[in-house]
Amino acid sequence: MASVLEIKDLHVSIENKEILKGVNLTIKQGEIHAIMGPNGTGKSTLSSAIMGHPKYEVTQGEVLLDGENVLEMEVDERAQAGLFLAMQYPSEISGVTNADFLRSAINSRREEGQEINLMQFIKKLDKQMEFLEMDLDMAQRYLNEGFSGGEKKRNEILQLMMLEPKFAILDEIDSGLDIDALKVVSKGINEMRGENFGCLIITHYQRLLNYITPDYVHVMMQGRVVKSGGEELAQRLEAEGYDWIKQELNIEDETVSAE
Repeated sequence: MASVLEIKDLHVSIENKEILKGVNLTIKQGEIHAIMGPNGTGKSTLSSAIMGHPKYEVTQGEVLLDGENVLEMEVDERAQAGLFLAMQYPSEISGVTNADFLRSAINSRREEGQEINLMQFIKKLDKQMEFLEMDLDMAQRYLNEGFSGGEKKRNEILQLMMLEPKFAILDEIDSGLDIDALKVVSKGINEMRGENFGCLIITHYQRLLNYITPDYVHVMMQGRVVKSGGEELAQRLEAEGYDWIKQELNIEDETVSAE
């Protein structure tokens, strides 16, 4: 039975300022959803709140993974339950190699005695790094330390492919990528696509969706999802911008002042 991620009436504040004002969204495994919207409408706030960033206070609503409220879980428990976040600005961690980080992350989601053995891990890691056109030496470099922007984003997709979560939230994974890196990152996401994987892509640009065809496209404005459709919606946004949605829904020019 496919897993389901349900976001219900989610309200989120930062320092007593409400950013999300009732987000509703349902994602099933086997589906890829894209969220688009002007700057400052709360797109990145949504991803951070789902994964439990302490800066963001959930004041109302639920995020259910197969009926269980992940907002009641610790951050590591959310990851162990099958959620994954590719961050817009991946952190650098000195003293921890890529390989050690990935093996520890995989084993944290397994029962004691069922840990991945070293040879299985190395075989899988080498295969995925070659697929993503990454230098195999990067496995022994400290996590993201000294990586270029494109290398960091490829490394996020490497983590995604190694961990195989139920649901991935990709927060502006295309930000700062040249066309070659964009194609490689997209190739990795498309490789994950299937009945055991659901994905929420947060992006400003339709160009990423030229390589990853979404099943659903949602537009966020003023802290809510205001319109949903298929890939044709993203194409129209690219051609016409957001003004037509504002006019159609009588939305005034106002942002929530935070991503």
